[in-house]
Amino acid sequence: MRRVRRTLAAAVVALATAGSAGCSAGSDDGRPDVVVTTNILGDVVRAVVGEQADVTVLMRPNADPHSFEISAQEAALLRSADLVVSNGLGLEEGLQRHLDAAADDGRKMFVAGDHVDVLEYSAEEGVEGGAPDPHFWTDPARMLDVVDGLAAALGDVEGLDADELEQRTADYRSELEELDAEMARAFAGIPDERRSLVTNHHVFGYLADRFDFRVVGAVVPGGTTLASPSAADLDDLAGAIEDAGVPTIFAESSQPDRLVQVLADEAGVDVQVVELFTESLTGPGEGAETYLDMQRANTERITSGLSA
Repeated sequence: MRRVRRTLAAAVVALATAGSAGCSAGSDDGRPDVVVTTNILGDVVRAVVGEQADVTVLMRPNADPHSFEISAQEAALLRSADLVVSNGLGLEEGLQRHLDAAADDGRKMFVAGDHVDVLEYSAEEGVEGGAPDPHFWTDPARMLDVVDGLAAALGDVEGLDADELEQRTADYRSELEELDAEMARAFAGIPDERRSLVTNHHVFGYLADRFDFRVVGAVVPGGTTLASPSAADLDDLAGAIEDAGVPTIFAESSQPDRLVQVLADEAGVDVQVVELFTESLTGPGEGAETYLDMQRANTERITSGLSA
C-alpha cells in the first residue's frame, strides 16, 4: 500500500510539473527542446524552427531584459535543453549565472551577440569605454547575421529536418530584407536636421548606425535600465535637446515614461513624448507581438515624431 501511495504521489507531481511547463522544454513529445532568454529572440527562433522543436521563451511580454528573473523550474529547463539561445553582450544581467550553469553542464549554447558586428559604447554615453552595446536587434541587417548563425546552430540539433529548416530560414531572411528596405525608405523622408534620437537609455545605437541618425542622448545613462540619472545628467541632456532642436523624445514600452516627461519639462521647449517598443515584445493586440511588428511600429512612430 505504501508503495502504491508513493507511486501515485510521484505521478501527481509529474503531472503538475508537465502542466506548468506546457509545450516547452522538458516535454516528452520527442521533439528537441530549445530554451530562449528574450522574447525578441524567441520570436525569431520560432519563425526559423517552426513546429519542429519545443521552444520555451523565458522572458514574458513587456518585461525588461536587464532585470527579469526566472523560476527554479525554468532554471532547470535551461540545464536540460538541447539548445539554449541568448542575446549575450551583457543584456541578460539577471540571468547570467543560470546561463553559465547551463554552459558548464555542457548544453549547446547559441549567443546571438557573437554573430554580429558589435558596436561599443563611448564614455560620453555613461558607460565605461569599450563596453559592448547589446541592442543589435534595432538593426534588421544585423539580425540577418543572427538568423544565419541560428540556422547553423539549429542544424547541429538532432531531430530537426534540414530541408524544412533551410526553407524557413530563407523565408525569414526574405522578410528581414524587406523590413530593412521598408525602414530605409521611411527614414529617408526625415530631414537631416531632424535625425536625432533621445530615449530612456541607450538602445538605438545600431539603428542610428544603420540608418544615419544621431543619438543626442538618453535619460538613463549607460546601456542598462538599472542605472539612474542624476540631476546634472538631466540638466545636461535638456541642454543638448534644446541645442539640437529635437521635436520628439521616445519612451520605451517596458519602462515608465515619468523621467522622460520630467526631461521634456526641463528642456523648456515644446517636445512631445512618444512610446516605442524597444526591448520587449508585447502581448496579443498590444502593437508588437512579433519582431517584425515591433520594428514596423517603431519605424512609423519615429518617422512621424521626427518629421512633424
